[in-house]
Amino acid sequence: MAELAFQETDTIKRVEFPRPEQSDLTARRKKLFIALGGALAAATVGYWLLADGGTVSTDNAYVNADTAQVTPLVSGPVAWVGVGNTQVVKRGDVLFRLDDTDARLAVARAEAEWQRVRRQFGQAVATSGALGSQVAAGQADIGRAQAQVGIASAALAKARIDLDRRAGVAGSGAVSGEELTMVRNAYAAAEGNLAQARAGLSQAIAARNAASGQLAANDALIAGSNVDTSPDVAAAKAKLDQARVDLARTVVRAPIDGVVTNRQLQVGQRLAAGTPVMTIVPVRAAYVEANFKEGQLQRVREGQPVTLTSDIYGSKVTYHGRVVGFSGGTGSAFSLIPAQNATGNWIKVVQRVPVRIALDPRELAAHPLRVGLSMEAEIDVSGKE
Repeated sequence: MAELAFQETDTIKRVEFPRPEQSDLTARRKKLFIALGGALAAATVGYWLLADGGTVSTDNAYVNADTAQVTPLVSGPVAWVGVGNTQVVKRGDVLFRLDDTDARLAVARAEAEWQRVRRQFGQAVATSGALGSQVAAGQADIGRAQAQVGIASAALAKARIDLDRRAGVAGSGAVSGEELTMVRNAYAAAEGNLAQARAGLSQAIAARNAASGQLAANDALIAGSNVDTSPDVAAAKAKLDQARVDLARTVVRAPIDGVVTNRQLQVGQRLAAGTPVMTIVPVRAAYVEANFKEGQLQRVREGQPVTLTSDIYGSKVTYHGRVVGFSGGTGSAFSLIPAQNATGNWIKVVQRVPVRIALDPRELAAHPLRVGLSMEAEIDVSGKE
């Protein structure tokens, strides 16, 4: 035992205090550290289970919706506008009208052209019948010309015989010179008639062939089709249909249910096709886009329940939704000027990933939201419904 000694004086006496052994002190310290470590671990696990283990939350969340941008599909001056900003519209409601004068004239022209082409097809059908008759007549003309050639050939043969007979006795004086001349002229005339008959036959054949060619060409235009399926008629009908569609498009209707916003047109303004003039926000189909930190998404999955509150209503109104998907990249990846991290002075910044959350339509109808409103979202990642 160690002793604590003091100088003996008249009033002070030597006193001895007990000192613990070094091994006992080390053991006590070890037990104290073990107890403190266990308490700290238990507190950490308890906090994780009770406060953060089953949910992840963020206040970086906003209401969003798949808006519909209204644009005219044809150009023209605005004749009438029937809606204004903040107005609620239903799908099919008339938003505005364009002056349809030009469109009506285009329909009239297209309809006249369609009627003309239909009549032209009927004329082509009638022409085929006429050309068929011409081919038949040409064939008859060929037969007649062939008969003429036969007659002329027989007449020439007879004239040759008469000429040969008289020429043979002309030296004896049995045939006068005048008679011999007449026979020779008759022979020449017979030759001419034969040549004319042969030319007539060639002409008849050529006329028949021309009529046959025209008939074949005309039949090629109408073969296998009628007045409704003819290519020319179908093309004219398509132009008429397009003109009617353009006329119908002068009346612009709401494509979805929603609230009109960002209206940018006035009566008398001339609009070009494709010019954005207003936006319709489907407030009853709104969803929430919550931006969670990348470290919070380890256990987040599609279909998990979400509890949300909105700043506009406060904590007294609670929305219930579900995770429906994750963005294809972080918010900064699709910014106008993406971050360039391949530099020497790079500093790590915690990234956020947009998570899409669908809302209960009944709760949304009872307490409507507007695009851009702030929300607080808490996702249950415990796996319990």
